[in-house]
Amino acid sequence: MSASENLIYTTAPAADAWIELGALDELFDDGQCYGTVINGLKIGLFYVDDQVYCVDDICTHGNALLSEGDLEGHEIECPLHAGAFDVRDGKALCSPLIKDTRVHNVRVEDGVVFVQLNL
Repeated sequence: MSASENLIYTTAPAADAWIELGALDELFDDGQCYGTVINGLKIGLFYVDDQVYCVDDICTHGNALLSEGDLEGHEIECPLHAGAFDVRDGKALCSPLIKDTRVHNVRVEDGVVFVQLNL
């Protein structure tokens, strides 16, 4: 699935639902960043040191996809204004960012990635 594809449900997943995104090796076959949309919510996934992290994919400062930014360690840099977030906790690390981004729970079971949205 590419970043432009959507995971659409006929009814919204329950607040505590774990949503299957796909195989780890397929999601990250082109690199460490992956973006997708679940029921209109853009999320970015980041693969660092054998761990997967998930945050809202839209930068809190501008209308840019974090999954299209540069990942250095646990820091994702917004491609629009070069602000950086920590993918582990969503903390805004430098200006022009003043607002953290939301993080979502991730688990990997038997090589399959699942996300639990924090809405």
